[in-house]
Amino acid sequence: MNNIFDVTVIGAGAIGTSVAYHLAEKGFSVAIIDSGDIAHGSSSHCDAVALICDKKPGIDTKMGAASIAHYKELSEKFSYDFEFDQKGCLYVCETEAEYEAASSYVAEQQRDGYDMSMIDSKMLQDMEPYLAEDMVGGIWTPGDAAMSPYKVCFAFIEEGKKLGLEVFTYCNIKEIKLGSNNEVEKIIFDEGEIITKKIINCAGVWAPIIGDMVGIDIPIQPRKGMNLVSEKTKKIVFHKILEFGYMMSKFDDINFKRNVSALVEEYNVAFNIEYTHAENILLGGYRGFRGFDNRSEIEAMKAIAERGLRFFPCLKDVNCIRSYAGVRPFVEDHLPIVSEVNEIPGFYIAAGHEGDGICLSPITGKLMAQMAAGEETDFDISQLKFSRFKAKAAQLDGREC
Repeated sequence: MNNIFDVTVIGAGAIGTSVAYHLAEKGFSVAIIDSGDIAHGSSSHCDAVALICDKKPGIDTKMGAASIAHYKELSEKFSYDFEFDQKGCLYVCETEAEYEAASSYVAEQQRDGYDMSMIDSKMLQDMEPYLAEDMVGGIWTPGDAAMSPYKVCFAFIEEGKKLGLEVFTYCNIKEIKLGSNNEVEKIIFDEGEIITKKIINCAGVWAPIIGDMVGIDIPIQPRKGMNLVSEKTKKIVFHKILEFGYMMSKFDDINFKRNVSALVEEYNVAFNIEYTHAENILLGGYRGFRGFDNRSEIEAMKAIAERGLRFFPCLKDVNCIRSYAGVRPFVEDHLPIVSEVNEIPGFYIAAGHEGDGICLSPITGKLMAQMAAGEETDFDISQLKFSRFKAKAAQLDGREC
C-alpha cells in the first residue's frame, strides 16, 4: 500500500471524512487515519440534523446554511444514500418571554436573508397536533434537514475511494515527525508510517492529543450529550422539534432563565425530538461537562424524560428501550477551529464543532480543501482561525499588566 500522500487527515468522523473527500475531489492524494473504525467516535453517538435555527446570527448561521445547501447537492450527486431529508424544524416557545426573544432573533436572521418565520399557537398545533396545547408559538425553518450520521461518514469514505482516497483504520498514532523548519514530514503509527506534506487534525474531542504531538495547545473540551430511544410508535411527531430553551443550554453566555425543575436545571436539559427512519423516537438532550465519560446517567435520563413529557404528554404511553451518550468537542466561544497553524507549516485543524459536526461537515470539508489548495475560501472564515486564542491570551496578559 502506498504510504506517501499530499495530505493526511486524522480522524474519520463526520468532519474528517468530509475533509478527506473534498481534498480527493481537488486532486490531492489523500490518506485518512483513525485509531478506530469509520464514525466510531462522536459521530456514532449523536443525532443528525443540519439546522440554522439553533445558531447565532453571523458566521455560525452562514456556515449552517451553506452546509445544508451543499448537503442537498451531495445527496443528488452521491450514489451512497445518507438519508438526507429536508423536513424542516420547529423551535417551540413555552412562554411569552421566549416568544418575544424568538421574534427578535428571527427578525435579525430574516434581515440576513434566511428563510425563517414566527408561527402562532394555532399554526403550531396544526403542524404538531400531539404537542402540549399551551405552547405560545414558535420558529419555523423549512430548509432544515436530517440525515443518518453513520451514513454521512461512510458516504464520504465510499465516494472518496472512487477518487483515490486510502483509509487506515485501527491505527494508533505514535508520533508526528516535523522537519528542521518545524514543517510536517511524517506520521508514525503502530504498524508503519505515512510520509505527508500536510496534516489536517479532524480528531474532534481528541484533537488536543494530536496537538500535543506537535507542541500546540488546542482549547477543546469534551462536552457530553445524551439521547433516549423509544420503541417503534405511531407517528406523533412530524418535524424536528426543539424548545427555544435549547439555545439557552447550548450557549452559556445567553442570559435567559427558564422555569424548569431543579433536576432539568442541574443537567442542563433542553427538549428536542425527532423520528429515525426506523420509526423510533429520539428524545434529547443534555449538555454537561463529564470529561470523556460517555456512559448514560440515570438522573440525566429522568430529566430528559421529564422535559419530553412537558412538551409531548402522550410520551407517557411510549416505552424507552435504550439510551446512549457521547462527547462533543466544545470550544469556549462556540465556534469551530477551521484553520492553518502558522507555527507548523503544513499542519491544519478542523475541529471543535461541538453539536454541529454533522451539520457543518460538508461546508467544513469544502472550506478546508480550498485552504489546503491555497485558494480563496467561499466566504470569510477569519473568525475560525486558531490564532484567535493567542490573540485573546495576549489581551488577557495585557490587562493583567
